[in-house]
Amino acid sequence: MPAGAARPPLPPPPRPLRPQGKRIAAAYLQRILTARVYDVARETALDVARSLSRRIGNQVLLKREDQQPVFSFKLRGAYNKMSRLDADSLRRGVICASAGNHAQGVALAARRLGTQAVVVMPVTTPRLKVDAVQALGGDVVLHGDSYSDAYVHALALQAERGLNFVHPFDDPDVIAGQGTVAMEILRQHQGPIDAIFVAIGGGGLISGVAAYIKAVRPEIRVIGVQTTDSNAMQQSVQRGKRVVLADVGLFSDGTAVKQVGEETFRVTRELVDDYVLVDTDAVCAAIKDVFQDTRCVLEPAGALGVAAIKQYVATHRIKGQTLVAITCGANMNFDRLRFVAERAEFGEQREALFAVTIPEERGSFKRFCELLGPRSVTEFNYRISDARQAHVFVGLAISRREEADKLERQFLKQGFATVNLADDEFAKEHLRHMVGGRSDLAADERLFRFQFPERPGALMRFLAAMHPGWNISLFHYRNQGADYGRILVGIQVPPGDEAAFDVFLRTLAYPFIEETANPVAALFLRQPAGA
Repeated sequence: MPAGAARPPLPPPPRPLRPQGKRIAAAYLQRILTARVYDVARETALDVARSLSRRIGNQVLLKREDQQPVFSFKLRGAYNKMSRLDADSLRRGVICASAGNHAQGVALAARRLGTQAVVVMPVTTPRLKVDAVQALGGDVVLHGDSYSDAYVHALALQAERGLNFVHPFDDPDVIAGQGTVAMEILRQHQGPIDAIFVAIGGGGLISGVAAYIKAVRPEIRVIGVQTTDSNAMQQSVQRGKRVVLADVGLFSDGTAVKQVGEETFRVTRELVDDYVLVDTDAVCAAIKDVFQDTRCVLEPAGALGVAAIKQYVATHRIKGQTLVAITCGANMNFDRLRFVAERAEFGEQREALFAVTIPEERGSFKRFCELLGPRSVTEFNYRISDARQAHVFVGLAISRREEADKLERQFLKQGFATVNLADDEFAKEHLRHMVGGRSDLAADERLFRFQFPERPGALMRFLAAMHPGWNISLFHYRNQGADYGRILVGIQVPPGDEAAFDVFLRTLAYPFIEETANPVAALFLRQPAGA
């Protein structure tokens, strides 16, 4: 470490257990050891994430709860609770509120125990989870925008119909069922474990895990993980009382809880060592990390532990530790994969975005691209809009965050005004799709869709092949990970140059389709007649 450089903060040691914490851990140990879960659950694997471990210099173990029959740990607690109901209660049926995974656990347990389950789910629940509950025989009622909204409605239906409520987290039997995850981890890996990272929604999983770990191996740190926009447990522990969030982020729908449970707060406050908050981009990157090691696609909540491990290692600069993440769910909606793939590059710090201003003159576009060198261009959006300056939205492949700052300095040194968009949500979510529109300066514009091999340097070779006599007035490109890149190019061809331009197109050796006459282009890219 260079002289005078700030030392990274050391991870704090496990919190000493107070008498109250010791009593809680001891009481739950008995419950966990006698929990009934294996009628429906299976002992899931504890896998080494080999690629991720090598990359971050620590052994990362994945507790694969995504391998359960309902692709989530939730059936453990649900079955342990319901298996203890008497015959009369089972005849009357059960009800629960859930963002999806607990619902599937309840529905599966109900089918196994021969009872009927009513499941209240937020209207924001992914369709995949709704369909899965119905396939298991659950009667689904959609209500509200979050788990908390669904919970209130479920309580009303419980009173109205005389059903037995199966809470997704705030119940000792549910907590004990979830605690069997920790029991398996310690049985499967009897060597040193430095920390276990556990996603927190309402707190059932982390309460059960922390209770077992602190009763058996108190030297292991238990770290709770929440998203930056759904951190009810962290705020509650900080304030010493349960808080109610005004709103919660819905990307990680499995942890979107406005208020944690009374019992889970009591247990977590005493037994959990620390908390890590992760953002959406970090979660998307973690989903990709797990896919690369396991070929499994986790849901956002299931990837929180992995995202936290990466952040924890980067913050404390630790090496050689054994860190466990519970991959607690894999009920991912297919439609979300596009968003995950897009944002994973930012979470991995593999893509840098810039808004760059260059002179609006022939050849400047190419000169700017030459400045990029062999670096892979991931995105390039431009529309002529000013007679003097051109504003380009550009994405570049990088291997670490510091490269983005270096590129920014390089652009500025060459006289190109530059804005680094690494932390600009507006740019990442919306503006990148809005570069374009009508332009008074786009006279004699012809539009083409080109296709070229997607490999490093291909975009630059395409630009180099463009004839310098015709001005580029529009350029839209985004690397989609396919074998061939697809771009939309507007080229201003003065009257009288058509024959020469047609020769240029024939010798370009890139497949193309002309879209100049496309009626949609007329609607959105050209000035109305007489304007």
